[in-house]
Amino acid sequence: MAEGRVEDIYDRLKQMAVTFRLRPGDRLNEVALSRELGVSRTPLREALNRLVAEKMFDFQPGAGFFCRELDAKTVFDLYELRETLECTAVRLACERASDDDLKALQDELYSTGIDVTGLTVAEACDRDEAFHVAIARLSGNAVLTAQLERINERIRYVRWVSMSMGKLRKSKSEHVAVMEALLARDADRASEVLGRHIAKRLDQVTEVVRQGISNIYMNTVDELSTQVLLEEEA
Repeated sequence: MAEGRVEDIYDRLKQMAVTFRLRPGDRLNEVALSRELGVSRTPLREALNRLVAEKMFDFQPGAGFFCRELDAKTVFDLYELRETLECTAVRLACERASDDDLKALQDELYSTGIDVTGLTVAEACDRDEAFHVAIARLSGNAVLTAQLERINERIRYVRWVSMSMGKLRKSKSEHVAVMEALLARDADRASEVLGRHIAKRLDQVTEVVRQGISNIYMNTVDELSTQVLLEEEA
């Protein structure tokens, strides 16, 4: 079995999981998935098992594979973990990143990362994730960075919903403040601003998740990801 074949199936299934094109809690029909993806059951199962390990799908012995649930408490827990990881990462970046690396991140932020007016929700989310992951990479901790990337995948759909509802705080000034603290190597300030930027209350998450579930069952996920932002709110 070609590794590249499994990797392709894995990527396609992950995209389906991230965007909840499979409804939360639904049992996966492996025969139908095999037919839709044009693949045999063996590589499909290998890809599904990888995604179960990453918490993108669930597996119940004797019952099969299921699309993960979309529940507010799990999403809230992921935001808490993201906050912890990123605050640690930015402190390490203040200590370890070279001046050249920090200047490159600043240039990237100002050239592509602040004004998202006219971008789609998905594009704006990609830009925001790129800035945060770049800080994690400057920490020099590859395991931390990989964990953050997995969390981003699991909350990406919720962030799309939040952007579409205009519920994200305006982050232009916060991104700039984090960048300024990094350049000054002020770890306390960088961590404080970044933590405040990421933190969400459970009631906020609950509201967004409720809307997200509604979008899934109204089959409007594609419309959501391609919605154009008219204000600088990402």
